[in-house]
Formats: sequence, C-alpha cells, structure tokens
Amino acid sequence: MKVLLINGSPNEHGCTYTALHEVEKTLNENNIETRIHWIGKKPVAGCIACFNCFKIGRCAFNDAVNEINSKLDEIDGIIIGSPVYYAGPNGSLAAFLDRLFFSGGDKWFRKPGACVVSCRRGGASAAFDRLNKYFTIKNMPVISSQYWNQVHGNTPDEVKQDLEGMQTMRTLGQNMAYFLKCIEAGQNAKISKPVYEDWIGTNFIRE
Repeated sequence: MKVLLINGSPNEHGCTYTALHEVEKTLNENNIETRIHWIGKKPVAGCIACFNCFKIGRCAFNDAVNEINSKLDEIDGIIIGSPVYYAGPNGSLAAFLDRLFFSGGDKWFRKPGACVVSCRRGGASAAFDRLNKYFTIKNMPVISSQYWNQVHGNTPDEVKQDLEGMQTMRTLGQNMAYFLKCIEAGQNAKISKPVYEDWIGTNFIRE
C-alpha cells in the first residue's frame, strides 16, 4: 500500500513539510509506503477549461500533474498539505489540485484522502474546509483525526512545539493506515465495490 503526500508549500522543508513528515513517519511504522511530492517554487498553471483531458486522458499542460495521474493505479491514498494564505490554501497548490483532480477523472474514486494545514495563527479551518472539497466531489472517503488537521508555528521548530498539532498528525497517520488496511481486507474478502449510476449533470437555468 502506498500513500502520496503532496507538499503545497513553496518551502520544501518548512512548516507544512514538518506536519506531513510526522504523518509519514506514522504511516511507515504501519508498513505503508510513502512518497512526498513537493510542487516547488515555479509558477503553476491553473485549469483553462479546455477539456482536452476528456479527449486525450491527461492535462494539456505537461507537468507533474500528468506524472501523478499516470501513477494513480499505484497510489492507494493521498494526503495534501498546505500553508494558510489569507484563510485558504496556497494559490499554486490550488491551481495544481484543480487540474490534478479534474484530469484524473474517476481514477480518484474510493481512494481515501486527507489534508493538513499549517498556519502561524488563524485561517486554518477555512483552508482545511477548502481542501477537503476535492475529496468530497470525487467519491473519496475523508480521513479525519482527533481534531482538525492543523499545526501552528512560524518555523519548523515552532511547529514541533505544537504538541497537540503533532499528535493530531500522528493520529491522522494511524487512521489512514487503519482505513487502508480495512480496504485491503475488504478486497481480499471480495466485497464488491460500489456501482454508481450514470452521472446526471444539471444547472439552474431552464427555459
């Protein structure tokens, strides 16, 4: 089993990484393979609604979005980490995730997802809510913890002093590992996957 952790901070080993790494250590202790993908410092293109991904099976922008989507069959769960910018996730990360989830289509279905946010003081719950919406629109179970998945601090060392926040990360790792093992047990028991109806798309404009 493998979990992908996405570090959406422009700082590769900053506060967000410190939180994700605490989750990662717990996953590894539970024999879950992990990989942390850092989105980097370069500008990230947002979705331009070209819908080419529906035709060619990948995003029109050839970057790490396509790399991750091409390996979705190897990924069993995902954890997204972001700093808090104006009570929301980092803009580059949001652009990255918009394209990642849209172009990935139904390959995301049923993969458990979680997010963690890092803030100096406030705005964490709003950013946390925003990130969870990627999972809830893709038929993905959302993995929770003992509190909202947030850490506080202005530096990695300060984050490590947030004892409750770090414990929340470890609990999240335990819950993700447990859920993945439950899924594996269900597959071994040959429990049928959900069968979905054909999607009905509507809007609120009617003639």
